[in-house]
Amino acid sequence: MKIIHSISELRAWRKTVGEVAFVPTMGNLHEGHISLIKVAKELAPHTVVSIFVNRLQFGQGEDFDRYPRTLESDAAIIAANGGVDVIFAPDEKELYPNVIQQYQVNPPAIAEELCGAFRPGHFRGVATVVTKLFNIVQADVACFGKKDYQQLAVIQGMVADLNVPIRIVPVDTGRAQDGLALSSRNGFLTAEQRAEAPRLFFHLSRMKTAIEQGERDYSRLAQETVADLRARGWLDIDYVETRNALTLKPAASTDRQLVILIAARIGTTRLIDNLEVNL
Repeated sequence: MKIIHSISELRAWRKTVGEVAFVPTMGNLHEGHISLIKVAKELAPHTVVSIFVNRLQFGQGEDFDRYPRTLESDAAIIAANGGVDVIFAPDEKELYPNVIQQYQVNPPAIAEELCGAFRPGHFRGVATVVTKLFNIVQADVACFGKKDYQQLAVIQGMVADLNVPIRIVPVDTGRAQDGLALSSRNGFLTAEQRAEAPRLFFHLSRMKTAIEQGERDYSRLAQETVADLRARGWLDIDYVETRNALTLKPAASTDRQLVILIAARIGTTRLIDNLEVNL
């Protein structure tokens, strides 16, 4: 397993191998990342994992500076789970040599809703760095987790619109035994907050069951969730939304493929989760 820091070295390696699967990450790996890597290894004979904390997708006052940089332990975790061909771990000057990225990928209006409404410019930063990584790695297939459902939708749309020659494979959300979606930000939770955090998945499951049983008043379901979370000390609830799973537009009563999305803050940690509903 190689750890490569430069674009030139990665491109030189890429010329020597055949089909490649790619998993982009920001590091601080957990079991959710490992599940992505395992899927990727089944899709192609060679696998690249990138580790890069992308400044462009963090807004003012967000946790860019405190986001864990754990390359050594990340490499050990990957190695302990069978390894990959390459870990691509560029520093900021390597990926952004001009300091300011003058040309950026601007997603459509859907990127300004849901998480985008609370994190201005976030998905522009995601789309830009993913485009750069796709151009550098030149993989045949890339794996993205469904936990970041809006991110997945933005990337799928970008690949289609820009004719990027790569196949995007969505991977189901990894969860702890109590249902909490695995996330690097879970490490910021206190023991008390960690015990409360699965409440998000509880409400997603409750709403999914109600919809499957015929409920179509999505607003009422969301209001019940918000009321309960606030009563339990979740003060910042960004959204609880039921959307069309294919377009991310607000769900109509006739839609059959739905996704329920939630974002809320417990203490200082913002958590997101979602659950698909196929009627």
